[in-house]
Amino acid sequence: MGVKHGRDYGEILTDLTEAVGRISDGYLFFEMDPVEWQELPQESKLEVWEALAEDLFFALGNEPMIEVGSGVIIYDKDTHRINILVGEEDLASVILI
Repeated sequence: MGVKHGRDYGEILTDLTEAVGRISDGYLFFEMDPVEWQELPQESKLEVWEALAEDLFFALGNEPMIEVGSGVIIYDKDTHRINILVGEEDLASVILI
């Protein structure tokens, strides 16, 4: 189903991929340890983040809050944004319209 959006999906996916990639321990979502993550080539890491961003986009339509490592991804349908938080810190927001 996904979240409602007016922006181009490709642009949203690019922004969301960058945002979730900023979660320093996001690899925990994949049940990886730090050594496994560090051994992945950068290109593979980017592919993993993009796949996660795509999955999050669709999952947030049903589940408005999803934990990724120490981060939380929140779909705010009132402001048409996806917010990425770590603790009380707002890492990024992805505008959907």
